Amino acid sequence: MEYLLLAVIALCAGILGSLVGLGGGVILIPATLYFGINLNFFPDITPQRVVGLSVIMMIFIGLSSTISYMRSKQVDFVSGLIFFIGSAPGAVLGAWLNKGLNIDSFNLYFGILLIVLSAILFVRDKLKPIHWFLEHGLKRSFTDRQGQTFEYGYPIWFAFVFSFFVGMISGLFGIGGGSLMVPAMVMLFRFPPHVAVATSMFMVFLTSIVNSLSHIYLGNVPWHYTVPVIIGAYVGAKLGSALNKRLKSKTVVLVLQIVMVLIGVRSIIEGLV
Repeated sequence: MEYLLLAVIALCAGILGSLVGLGGGVILIPATLYFGINLNFFPDITPQRVVGLSVIMMIFIGLSSTISYMRSKQVDFVSGLIFFIGSAPGAVLGAWLNKGLNIDSFNLYFGILLIVLSAILFVRDKLKPIHWFLEHGLKRSFTDRQGQTFEYGYPIWFAFVFSFFVGMISGLFGIGGGSLMVPAMVMLFRFPPHVAVATSMFMVFLTSIVNSLSHIYLGNVPWHYTVPVIIGAYVGAKLGSALNKRLKSKTVVLVLQIVMVLIGVRSIIEGLV
């Protein structure tokens, strides 16, 4: 029963994570902790082990999504590699910092993070891109299927610094770095939204490999739970990337924001109480 439940959780995480470029950890982690600790479905789960499970899952969400987005030529591989170079050492640092969190501290900080991410998602469509980053950095362009060309860009030094911070958050909490990278890519660097999501998932794939190696070394991966999570996440990511090409994701993002706020408030209360 617990393996089927994990597969369903991972399926939902894969769909939402791939659809809006978040990576899926914001769904898997609170759901697994709730069913594992509160309902005792997974009695051996801890914050460290659920983060280890999440980063393994995100390898396959990132891989599945990247393959799908490659076919529609939405992935900016150059930018993804630049962001990865910055995020990889941050992920290692975050994994090391994670070992010092108990369940109360993890719930408190994770809840605060979810509310911050929800606020970022809420304002990302309302803020205008900052032209300074395009004018003072590496310039890129993308032409969509309708023949419209978009120009975007960023200073490489800033990309390294920002992605290091994103990688650290990813390693610490086991969430995909896309939850921070996608809004930054759209608002700061003027990425077209679909390119931002696709490139984010490529970066999530690469960073999750480094992230998972760190958590494997620290003994944080519950291997007996990985198979149902991998299968559910891979299938979910395929469905999410397919929906991304067909649907306007504003409604999905709104639902996700509400869920993140509710989970975040609950996590903060649990952490404090």
